[in-house]
Amino acid sequence: MSSDPKVLHRLIRQISSWALSSFFNEVRVIGGENVPRDGPIIVTATHHNMMLDPVILSVAFPHRRMLNYWSKASLFANPIVRYILFSSGNIPVDRKSKDRQILFKGTFEALSKGQAVALFPEGTSYTEPRIMQVKDGAAWASLEYAKWLKANPGVAPNQDVVIVPASIVYTNKSKYRSEVIMEFGRPITMDAYKEQFFSDVEGAPRAAVKRLTRAIENELLEATINAPDWDTLYAARMARELLWEGNKSINLDEFVDISQTLVDIFSTPRVTLNYSSAKRSLLEYYSLLQSSHLTNSVLSTLPLPRTLDPNTPATVPGRLFTILILIRDSISALIPLPFFVIPLIIHLPAYIMGRVGAKLVEHEEETQAQNKVAFGLLSLLLVYTASFFFLWALFGYTLISALTAVVTVYMFAVYHTKMIDQNYERAKRIIAAWRVLVGVWVPKRWDLSLAALSQYTTPHTPPENPWIDRPRTPVSDSSISPHSPPTDTSPLDHRTPITKAVTAELAVQPRPKRRPPSRRLVRHVLRARVEAVKALAEFFDQLDRPTSSSVKRLRASTHLAKMYGGLSQPETSEINIDSGSEPRFEGWRDVREVIEFLKKRGAKVPTLGRSAADGEWAALSSEGEGEGYSTNDEKDEVEPIWVSEPNS
Repeated sequence: MSSDPKVLHRLIRQISSWALSSFFNEVRVIGGENVPRDGPIIVTATHHNMMLDPVILSVAFPHRRMLNYWSKASLFANPIVRYILFSSGNIPVDRKSKDRQILFKGTFEALSKGQAVALFPEGTSYTEPRIMQVKDGAAWASLEYAKWLKANPGVAPNQDVVIVPASIVYTNKSKYRSEVIMEFGRPITMDAYKEQFFSDVEGAPRAAVKRLTRAIENELLEATINAPDWDTLYAARMARELLWEGNKSINLDEFVDISQTLVDIFSTPRVTLNYSSAKRSLLEYYSLLQSSHLTNSVLSTLPLPRTLDPNTPATVPGRLFTILILIRDSISALIPLPFFVIPLIIHLPAYIMGRVGAKLVEHEEETQAQNKVAFGLLSLLLVYTASFFFLWALFGYTLISALTAVVTVYMFAVYHTKMIDQNYERAKRIIAAWRVLVGVWVPKRWDLSLAALSQYTTPHTPPENPWIDRPRTPVSDSSISPHSPPTDTSPLDHRTPITKAVTAELAVQPRPKRRPPSRRLVRHVLRARVEAVKALAEFFDQLDRPTSSSVKRLRASTHLAKMYGGLSQPETSEINIDSGSEPRFEGWRDVREVIEFLKKRGAKVPTLGRSAADGEWAALSSEGEGEGYSTNDEKDEVEPIWVSEPNS
């Protein structure tokens, strides 16, 4: 293993790099300076997207260090398979052994040579609204290695392993041309844990392991998005899409902090008078977008009229207007089409097979992107191979013609990747304009009735993962926050239980397998969009103008509270010292600071203003633009026309 150059690992990493650059728009690496250039390290990464997580980790890992992953020791029995596994970056773990020195023998050999070992301490890939579990394997391996060094002086350089936490966050983990953010947290050394781990006191080693596991978990929590339940996560996601309209309007370096801030806002109970209604409006719009195969970012690019008020007769764009939109977008897409039509035709098998792969796991979100990439990659290998032999034959079967064919195929692939983003966005805009057009032109009687629509106004939630150890004891809703202390039901069970923090009217219902045609939902989607914007405007208006009945500070993730001048105080829950737990802290941030935080990062925070001339209310964007409109007598019946200028 020491002399093996890991040829297969390098080859797989290069092919994976091509596949990732084709599927994802960008892989942003943050905190690369936290990764040591050499020496033994254990990388503890989040695991929410199946095989893509180790692929992304290996491809984008700083300093091009090669990673070793755990595999069952029984797979290494055959010499040929053994070489393939070692060469591709795998090390044996004897899970049947109760002696941890034997269990981690392959890990110790890799670390003693200054190599990097990568683990996924959550134990399985899953789709949940927060980190559910962090197991003790990485902590045991690290401290047992320190024990192994102490017992075998001179066998390896006396250099303790360093744990490097790594979070992998996807802007939309199953969608083509989305982005990935990989952030490396502060390195964790063994200095604070070795003395307790080496102690002869009964239970001390396990307590040290628990403390180290908790430190790893805290680092992963700080670099990921964690919500107490699906409704809170979906409401925050929908608010983010309305505040930052456009796929690339958020700086990826701040994507996690922005998203977690919105989760924290919607995790603060009764933060405003319209808290429940605002959350319900956001969830209804989010769910209708899912059901209609439309996205808010695409709808925001259509020049929809500013008078989409559901209480007026003209609630949707006129038929002539939607035709003009479709013609305009079609012409804008057809102009560059000749430059892209040939790459599109050649790569069409990859797109088709990618969709087929996603359909096979339609209800497993964490597997969809993996299948899309795998099926698409296999298709492209066949397409590029066929293209190479065709060009080689066309240029003549010579060495120069073979090199020319290779360069041509490579440049063609690069050209396709460069062209795809702009054309992909145009295609999505045309499809959205077509669906809006059809939805507007069909008779209103074809629209779903309100009774039939109700089943599509609650978002679909992924099924529970059977491999997740869930708490046995339910916790009251009032005690849940995104970073409240986990309920310890067992030594390995350190996480916050998933409970509903909203009213019963928001309870998630199972979605029917068959969805209606989007044309029957278009008018409802447009109305829901207005309602969501209106509710968000009122929500932030009440936040920005606190009264005696509203709060002036918001619950916040502890690390965000510390970063942005908030408060941090110990939780009131009891601490289980025997299990290695340490005091938890809860954070708070000032409301005004949170609103300014969002605005400084590009959010078009909606506000409500009153016209001095006639006392009418107006919906204003963060730039202060807006129009007046009439209201009912009651203040909470305000009907804003729009919040931000649609992108023409």
